[in-house]
Amino acid sequence: MRSAVDNPFMPGADTVPRVWAGRLSQVRDWQDVVRPRRLAGLPERGRTILGEAGLGKSTLVRRIAAHARAQGDWVTPQLRLPIGGDPLRRLAGALVGLADQAGLATAREHRIGDVVARVRAISAAGVSVTMDPREAPEPYAVLTELLVAIGERALEADVCVLIHLDEVQNITDAAELSQVLICLGDALAHEVEVVAPGGVRLQRVLPIAVYLTGLPEFAEMTAASKGATFARRFATSTLAPIEAADLRLALHQFVTPGWEIPDAAGSTVRVRMEPEAAEAVVRLCCGEPFLFQLAGERAWYAGSGDVITRAEVEDGWRAVRAEALAHVERILDRLPPRERQVLETMAGLPPEGRTAVGIATAMGLRSASQIGPFAQRLDTVRGIIERGSPYRFRHRAIEAYLTSGWPAP
Repeated sequence: MRSAVDNPFMPGADTVPRVWAGRLSQVRDWQDVVRPRRLAGLPERGRTILGEAGLGKSTLVRRIAAHARAQGDWVTPQLRLPIGGDPLRRLAGALVGLADQAGLATAREHRIGDVVARVRAISAAGVSVTMDPREAPEPYAVLTELLVAIGERALEADVCVLIHLDEVQNITDAAELSQVLICLGDALAHEVEVVAPGGVRLQRVLPIAVYLTGLPEFAEMTAASKGATFARRFATSTLAPIEAADLRLALHQFVTPGWEIPDAAGSTVRVRMEPEAAEAVVRLCCGEPFLFQLAGERAWYAGSGDVITRAEVEDGWRAVRAEALAHVERILDRLPPRERQVLETMAGLPPEGRTAVGIATAMGLRSASQIGPFAQRLDTVRGIIERGSPYRFRHRAIEAYLTSGWPAP
């Protein structure tokens, strides 16, 4: 009955999974705040969504983008930025696509035609080849001008423009990062004059929304080089693992009434999941969206009947145990030695002993202030711990890895 064709779980796929868990506040932020305000001409900052690998940053914005497309908005593809690539060229290619959708490619205005041609050149050959600073404005200025023109057309069409830049931490060149952020920020802040009923003239911003996604260190990159300007134009949030209650809610449709799939007779049947099986998935994935999809996928493949059992969940998890282990180890391996030492020391203490003083003492340090900078980064930048009295792990998979036999089922 169960097969690869009808498996609804999709770990690591560049698409929105059919079994969606949590992140409802971020989706509602788009539906209830960002889109309505931008369409109404009211200022609203762009969104920067950061977090460690596996927390579903890119997938979350792809889901938001799917909502936007369903409402007729103009949406770029997910613009994944590689290390060493030309981010302005990547952005230029996306803006050319939006310009075509907005009808700017056939615009009669000479100015718009010239801007589109310049951006096409950047998209085709990159910045350094096409833009001579002695003869042309800075590349970001040309991209901003086209984005504003797209926004003006979107205003006329009563739709929103949504731009998504992914892996933004890979923009390691400070000059390129500055140009990208200024281009997007200037477009977000750009105002036009409109005439309201009764002849009243009003200033309003354009219906443009920008989402940036990436690893936590991007926050430090922008704070160091852009400071308050970036903060005024983008609201940054760091994702945490999904709460167990949200995971249970996502799996409830398997427990009852069951997940509907087609059968060989041309009708449909339902695949159910034992309550104990659903609890096993929740426990094993530790709130990680990637591991949630991975556990669900392998449980589906572990049998063929119309009921997924706890034994099948555990059998399937054993098949991907090494992959789950490698996922958490990659996160830990990225940490500077002192930050990792703080985590390992925390893990070795009883929960009530995980205070700043207790951790510092266990590390052989004279005072709690000596771990302060490292604990602060683990909290406010990475979202792995939450400082308090006592400290606690926010990243449950890291906690399980350091304090138990996980990922053993």
